[in-house]
Amino acid sequence: MSYQALYRVWRPQNFADVVGQEHITKTLQNALLQDKISHAYLFSGPRGTGKTSAAKILAKAVNCENGPAAEPCNECSSCRGISDGSIQDVIEIDAASNNGVDEIRDIRDKVKYAPGSVRYKVYIIDEVHMLSTGAFNALLKTLEEPPRHVMFILATTEPHKIPLTIISRCQRFDFKRITAQAITGRMKLILDETGIAFEEAALPIISRAAEGGMRDALSLLDQAVSYSRDQLKEEDALVVTGTVGQGKLNTIAKFVHEQQAAGVVQTLHGLLMEGKDPIRFIEDFILYFRDMLLYKMAPDLEESLERTTADEEFVEMASQFSEHAIYDYIAALNKTQQDMKFTNHARIYLEVALVKMCRMNVRDESVTSVREMEGLLEKVNRLEREVQELKNRPTVTMESEAVRPTVKKPARSSAQFKVAVPQVEKVLSEATKQDIQNIKSRWGSMIGYLNERQMRSQAALLNDAEPVAASNDSFVLKFKYEIHCQMASDNKAFMDSISTILNELTGKPYRPLVVPEASWLDIRRSFLKKQKEDGTYILPSESSNSDVQEEEDLLVSEALKLVGENFLEIKD
Repeated sequence: MSYQALYRVWRPQNFADVVGQEHITKTLQNALLQDKISHAYLFSGPRGTGKTSAAKILAKAVNCENGPAAEPCNECSSCRGISDGSIQDVIEIDAASNNGVDEIRDIRDKVKYAPGSVRYKVYIIDEVHMLSTGAFNALLKTLEEPPRHVMFILATTEPHKIPLTIISRCQRFDFKRITAQAITGRMKLILDETGIAFEEAALPIISRAAEGGMRDALSLLDQAVSYSRDQLKEEDALVVTGTVGQGKLNTIAKFVHEQQAAGVVQTLHGLLMEGKDPIRFIEDFILYFRDMLLYKMAPDLEESLERTTADEEFVEMASQFSEHAIYDYIAALNKTQQDMKFTNHARIYLEVALVKMCRMNVRDESVTSVREMEGLLEKVNRLEREVQELKNRPTVTMESEAVRPTVKKPARSSAQFKVAVPQVEKVLSEATKQDIQNIKSRWGSMIGYLNERQMRSQAALLNDAEPVAASNDSFVLKFKYEIHCQMASDNKAFMDSISTILNELTGKPYRPLVVPEASWLDIRRSFLKKQKEDGTYILPSESSNSDVQEEEDLLVSEALKLVGENFLEIKD
């Protein structure tokens, strides 16, 4: 064939071309310069990281006519013969197809003969872990004490399958996965040398898809170049690798943040119709949030980002997500990824996970509000202790009271919390005993329902609250302290939850109107006064107790006349 694949044409011919394995190439070069070459080496590591290439380069370096040198010259007859395979003293063996005892015995019988054209006879055994137990035993003695003119180089991707007796007789070098930056630099060099036009954004996509293997990266690059026409573009790399573009990931993340499940599902269906793999998509989304978390923790370390680039849109998205939300998203996506490996309906698992993430964001915001409530409750408790300390002080005399008018009870409700008096009076005018009993009989069930929904702080807030009047569509909820009223009225989701749960329990969507206890007594007294002026003394909600109620109101008014408002505490 006239055309050769890029990974074959650009196979490393010296140690400098082996990308990402400097810890190995430097050690081998120093050994060559100091003439400390071992008789057996074991190269282990993932596929496509340069094990076999490094073995051939080492074979050329030890036999180079211009040696000893740190690099083979690639110009002498020995180097050229080893490169094109014409020298029979450098033998490459595939252990996957030659794994029997007979093949290893043949090697053991031939190692005693001296090389014909170079100084060292080199045996490169690829995928050596595929040898059988008998073959390893046959190789053991020869590998331990070979003739002076023989070198063994073993290469494997699974070193744990090799007996320890073999490993202990070799110098072991572990090849690591090549970084995406190193792969990108190598591909850019190759494209520049071959004169192929390309977009810079296309190369990182191919590098990440290669997962640390240079051979895989060059194969994908070869395929992407063939797919493109005049120029290798970012869209070509996305199509060939099956990767989801960062723009689409930003769009889905935005929908998740805005709790738009419909937008998430529609975008996902569009990607799947384009041929994207659900397994590959969820892996990209996990890396997307991983990069977002690292960027929030250390914005200066942009080189640590694996899946994304810190462009303007990504930076804006990172500012909208909290760290706790990102932790939850990564955990949910990782669990879904594990489940997708063992099902025939990977798309359904992915859809459910994304919709669930939309609701997780709501829960994250509720957690924040819960923490704010807990902080406010702590302040309330501290204020209660201070008030109790003031009450425990000795009582002042009437003379000192006249001198110190500051003992007068401050009106906090008017300054901090404003009660919707017209709406409360409307509820009182339309209140019925049946509605208030309907709510009170199910009040404990509603608090238990909040606890089941993991809304314990809201349930705790209602422990000091009491429904006191109710009409057909609204009810008055009395709190002991003004700050509890403020917390409840500011939390619209909390108020809606009360109305929704009562609708499920009673069949009526009662809308709560919050009021502090002190203000409730004033509003109620004022309302009764208006009724008396109109000739009516009975609240509709208390029609069965009219005489007792009237008597209680007279007692309160008489007590106010005797001791004054400052020294009287009224409890309903």
